[in-house]
Amino acid sequence: MVKQVKAKKFLGQHFLKDESIAQNTADIVDRFDVKAWLEIGPGMGVLTKYLIEKPIELKAIELDRQSVAFLEKEMPTLEVHSADFLRVEINHLFTSEYGIIGNFPYNISSQILFKILENKEHIPAFCGMFQLEVGQRIAAKPHNKTYGILSVLVQAFYTVTLEFEIPPTVFSPPPKVQSAVISGKRIEQDVDWNVSMFFDVVKTAFQQRRKTLSNALKKFNIPKDSILTNQMFKLRAENLSVDDFKELTEWIEEHKE
Repeated sequence: MVKQVKAKKFLGQHFLKDESIAQNTADIVDRFDVKAWLEIGPGMGVLTKYLIEKPIELKAIELDRQSVAFLEKEMPTLEVHSADFLRVEINHLFTSEYGIIGNFPYNISSQILFKILENKEHIPAFCGMFQLEVGQRIAAKPHNKTYGILSVLVQAFYTVTLEFEIPPTVFSPPPKVQSAVISGKRIEQDVDWNVSMFFDVVKTAFQQRRKTLSNALKKFNIPKDSILTNQMFKLRAENLSVDDFKELTEWIEEHKE
């Protein structure tokens, strides 16, 4: 019989123990018109017990077998999938759109976001606990050193809100960093640009963020004469807005050799 779950360092587990923060995080789902939610890494269910009370279809995915056993005993009505979120085909878990929520393991939080982006057509909203530094990066605006790949890629498809910050003391064991809850609501838009190239342009631009775009984006084989006609190439990646990157992607697709 599993009485409690010990946090495992190799899984990046830091269990939330503050009931008010769990309640406040769960209440964020009320703002979205999303009827089904998948919780990632529920652990001992501190957040889960508040989500279960919501008028939503709730499922959970948990890699830690000890946590799975605990949840199956304490919350027998909850559908728990014992699997790795990054490896499982999540769209098979629901028959309609679903949101993503959870106290995300910080060592894979960026990977979780990229998987959300890969499945954005099915995921109209997300809400998660991140390391504060990562959360600030996701929500950052241009002309800021924090602004980067995550900022542009996530904000291209979701309206991001930094909900509130969280001190280390509310977790067990406490992480060595500050945390924050971040939410995202999908932007309903006609995606009429090359998304694959958009990802490539953004990542390439920021990988050499200290260089102007004329130097950082050389791999796209754009004729020099064409580059001289576009003022954006005189700038660095952090100076371009999300819309600028969309426009730049379309321009590169038209002018590359």
